[in-house]
Amino acid sequence: MLDALVIGGGPAGLMAADALLSAGRTVLVAEAKPSLARKFLMAGKSGLNLTKDEPPAAFLAHFGEAAASLRPMLQQFGPAQAQSWARDLGQELFVGSTGRVFPKVMKASPLLRAWLAQLTSLGLESQTRWRWTGWHGAEAQFDTPDGIETIAAKTTILACGGCSWARLGADGRWAQTLGAQGIDVRPFAPANFGLRLDWSDHMRPHFGAPLKGVRLSAGQHWSRGEIVLSERGLEGGGLYPLGPALRAGAVLRLDLRPDLDEAQLVSRLHRPKGKQSLSNHLRRTLKMTKPALALLREVAGPLPTEPVALARLIKRLPVPHDGPRPMDEAISTAGGLPFDALTPGLMLTSRPGTFAAGEMLDWEAPTGGYLLTACLATGLWAGRHADAYCG
Repeated sequence: MLDALVIGGGPAGLMAADALLSAGRTVLVAEAKPSLARKFLMAGKSGLNLTKDEPPAAFLAHFGEAAASLRPMLQQFGPAQAQSWARDLGQELFVGSTGRVFPKVMKASPLLRAWLAQLTSLGLESQTRWRWTGWHGAEAQFDTPDGIETIAAKTTILACGGCSWARLGADGRWAQTLGAQGIDVRPFAPANFGLRLDWSDHMRPHFGAPLKGVRLSAGQHWSRGEIVLSERGLEGGGLYPLGPALRAGAVLRLDLRPDLDEAQLVSRLHRPKGKQSLSNHLRRTLKMTKPALALLREVAGPLPTEPVALARLIKRLPVPHDGPRPMDEAISTAGGLPFDALTPGLMLTSRPGTFAAGEMLDWEAPTGGYLLTACLATGLWAGRHADAYCG
């Protein structure tokens, strides 16, 4: 009998395996896809954002309602530990101007190769194209290329991912498997998503254009960042921290000139316009870009000419939309296993010896290094508690 079976070969599952192997346990990682950590590799194609170099309290605040549950895990493995871990695997890192931490090679593949080599040297065994279908008695059951396989292990760590990017393995099918066992699973919802808008032809020349440095708000949430006007709507990191409020139906508002207060806008708009069009007047007096002006006219046209009303609109522009893009297009998901269905060590209360980690858990955070660090932290936490359970 194995000491530990890890179901799911992403960052959380591999970190759980790392903890168990380092403790001298025998470990098998079973992955449904043809290779390990496919979503991790895809995320690293545009530059692997490993973590965010900021104080622990500020880092933790980005996890919203789940912060209290995740606190001990992120205290054990937070931004500083994530950087040390990557450096120990031979990766040189750099910190960007916003505090985001990246490998100098700007890729995930060298880090993954080094990590898998280390795990293999510790005795890791892995099987790919093994899809978990539940339990047959005490044994985990899998559909494999060679038929049905069952595995007996002293402890099991579930690290099956959330419910976005199904082609890379996170298809959420595990929720039905656990639900059939009477285990509570909260419905999935998109997180870090774009918004659907049905644009007029007037917007077509601006597709792909960024709006930089805008201030976005929804309900009590706000962010300052970049969004992109796409053919399908709005996308970009500036939207992502607003996900919980937008899902709850809060109005999206944009401040198109956040570095000027309303009185300053009014003062500038009072300057003589002469024969200029209103668009040229706004470009000259407020330094507004063509994409920003196009969006302003699209959602609020015809525009008022009275300076106070126009300034108020520019500072608090309501943007009607048709809701989030489809869940499989979201970077991550909310929902999954609630923390009250788990022990503090991330073991399922209804199934002793079975632990869970990563995006299977009901938490969310914006992009910027928070997602990956928390997946690694929960994997390490679950792995260490699984080792204690074996003992």
